[in-house]
Amino acid sequence: MLRICIIYVFMLLLVGCKINSSPLKFKVMVWNILHGANDIPDGIEHAIEIIKTINPDVILMIETYGSGKKIADALGYNFHLIAPEGTLLDNKEINLSIFSKFPFGDRIDTDYPFYLGGREIIIADQRIRFCTNWFHYLPWNDSPETMGLTSEELLDWEKTGPRFEMIQKVLPYVKHYASQTDSIPLIVGGDFNSPSHLDWGLETKSRHNKLIVPWYSTRLLEDLGMIDSYRTVHPNPLTHPGITWDTKEQKDEHRIDYIYFKGNSLKALKSDSYKTFLGDSLTINNRKIPYPSDHGIVVTTFQLEK
Repeated sequence: MLRICIIYVFMLLLVGCKINSSPLKFKVMVWNILHGANDIPDGIEHAIEIIKTINPDVILMIETYGSGKKIADALGYNFHLIAPEGTLLDNKEINLSIFSKFPFGDRIDTDYPFYLGGREIIIADQRIRFCTNWFHYLPWNDSPETMGLTSEELLDWEKTGPRFEMIQKVLPYVKHYASQTDSIPLIVGGDFNSPSHLDWGLETKSRHNKLIVPWYSTRLLEDLGMIDSYRTVHPNPLTHPGITWDTKEQKDEHRIDYIYFKGNSLKALKSDSYKTFLGDSLTINNRKIPYPSDHGIVVTTFQLEK
């Protein structure tokens, strides 16, 4: 009898080990909600409804502007404001924030919290660094391929505005955390306000006036070994453009919102984008919800292997 009990306990331990070592999936959402989702009637409530329908585990939010804590409390998320410690959580001047169903770890503070900051999140006893960002929209052109510039000239033009200056200021932080991903994985997501070099390659040359443009704003993350989660799941930009920015009655379609990641324990399993115009209805999971933002949503499901 004792021998049978020992064998039974041993088998339970083996099963427990298999369960604990099985890959864990979690869903990350990036969304610029536009002025705190206050530009349409009941915008905050509609933002809550959209997030509840998508049901992400982590949200990297842009243009929070005082609405984040209310949204987080309504949905039961832990909430972190990208701002100096002691800042009121409903401060209407703060841009970036992070929501999480998982517990928070250490803060990730920068000298430039308006456009980069983050927080460690503990998922299955694994620390993962999450950073959210916003970069300025200038320089901007709805159709850069019509400017009459070569690829090299477009890259020079890209560096003429505040977006390039912002990136230079926060690049040391991104490089630092990207260099440590052997031990602590990194996920960076936000509103880059820039097209992707992965959407301006050979496949799309015919759409871009025969231009191939390695846009600096996204290529630099690839140079650091970071992976564009949407484009790695959907490698063909013709069949899956992933548009997150558009303007009615204009030729202005671009993918400018991203979730990047780096770390051997992370794998992007699924990635989707959602987009409609401000005030129109977004159809998601067979539901129509008035849309409070001018930016689309990116959602990536990751697998975490310990």
